[in-house]
Amino acid sequence: MKIINYLGLAALTMVALTSCSKDDNKSTPANENEVITTVTTKLVDGLNIITLTSRDLDGDGPNAPVVTVSGTLSADTEYNGTVQFLNETKTPAEDITLEVQEENIFHQLFYQAPSAIGTFTYADTDDNGKPIGLQFKLHTGTTASTGNIIVTLRHEPNKTAAGVSDGDITNAGGSTDAEVIYPIQVVE
Repeated sequence: MKIINYLGLAALTMVALTSCSKDDNKSTPANENEVITTVTTKLVDGLNIITLTSRDLDGDGPNAPVVTVSGTLSADTEYNGTVQFLNETKTPAEDITLEVQEENIFHQLFYQAPSAIGTFTYADTDDNGKPIGLQFKLHTGTTASTGNIIVTLRHEPNKTAAGVSDGDITNAGGSTDAEVIYPIQVVE
């Protein structure tokens, strides 16, 4: 009879140790991608501020982002640039830029444009001395031109891969937190 009681107790113990709640099967990523609805890029040449904004309040919903550009860029001019990321699904809007700064080794911005529009250089670095891109410089081309600037925020890129520190997105890997396309006009 003692053996049956011990076996019953052992079986009950095994059931108690191996059972789990519904939440135990869910895994939570250590560093999730951010929810970003609005990307604002500001370009300042000393006197002028050009504001580029992409707002997509329905995310992957049916509505396209609303993109606005407040003016044209001047040829052969250096602009100081900054980027701000917001989650406007919350009230008040959450400034995701602060999270990108805090988690700077896990983020990098990439800027793509035809050379006639201009070239970009990073003006900030992460805790490991690698670029972030929340601050940058844009030197516009020397002649009038039109084209697009693509701004991409990558989450967990490989910042040591070939070309990534110079702004080449090709080998960056990671996942895209946000990507916006701004139509640009450079005038003489």
